[in-house]
Formats: sequence, C-alpha cells, structure tokens
Amino acid sequence: MSGHRATIAWKSDGADFLKRRYSRVHGVDFGHGIEVVGSASTQVVPKPFAIDEAVDPEAMLTASLSACHMLTFLDVAARAGFQISDYRDDAEGVLGKLESGKYAVTRVTLRPQITWAGDKRPTPAELADLHHKAHEACFISNSVSTEVVVE
Repeated sequence: MSGHRATIAWKSDGADFLKRRYSRVHGVDFGHGIEVVGSASTQVVPKPFAIDEAVDPEAMLTASLSACHMLTFLDVAARAGFQISDYRDDAEGVLGKLESGKYAVTRVTLRPQITWAGDKRPTPAELADLHHKAHEACFISNSVSTEVVVE
C-alpha cells in the first residue's frame, strides 16, 4: 500500500557503555527535512543519560495514536456532514507492566476537544459513533495491542 520511513541515529558519547552509563539522546529523522531529538524518558532512564528536552518513544506512540485518531475522525465527521473548525487532544499514554512481566504502553487516553462549525452538531450518541468509527479505521490503533480510550 504505502511505505513509511524513519531514520534513528545514535552515537556514543565516550561514556562507559558496558556499565550502561551512556547518553540515550538520538536523532529521529522522518525525511523531508523533519528531524527531532529523541531520548529515553527520564521516568525510565535517569538524568543525565536521558533528557526532558527530547521526545521519548512512549510519547511518540501516544502522539501517533492521537494524530491518527484525529485525522480519521476529521474524515469520518466530514463524511457524516459535520463541520469542524478546531480539534485539540491532550492525549496521555501509560507505561505499565503486562502479565508476562514485560513493560508496554498499556493504555492511551485521548481527550479530544472539538469546536464545531456550521449549523449541524452531533448528538452525544452521534459523537460517540463518530469516535468509534474513527477508532475502528485508524491505521495506528489497528497496529497495536494498546488499549485506546476516548474520554
């Protein structure tokens, strides 16, 4: 169907690698001139080996789920005849322990705040249905076992 690439680049800072005392800061290049600084979360790896001023993989997964839901929701709403002028989501991912003992992003909560335009507004039931349809069609939510909840 389509391919999607990201280049991740890390270089040793000369620290004691075998004692795990090395920087987790790295580059994430999405191509097309888009590059961000990545790091392990400081909630997982202590400073100075990780930094707060970078994007961690768990936040990138949370953002991917949120963005995919939004983009799919906008399409579903437009097809249903609802016009949107603004969409904001304060999404939150939670790192938890699975029954297997492994850690994973076990839950992502989406908190979309939508400003409707035009005269047509969805009822609460229609809004829930729009979110359900968006979740069902979202490529990223279909790709992960993480529980995704819309509040």
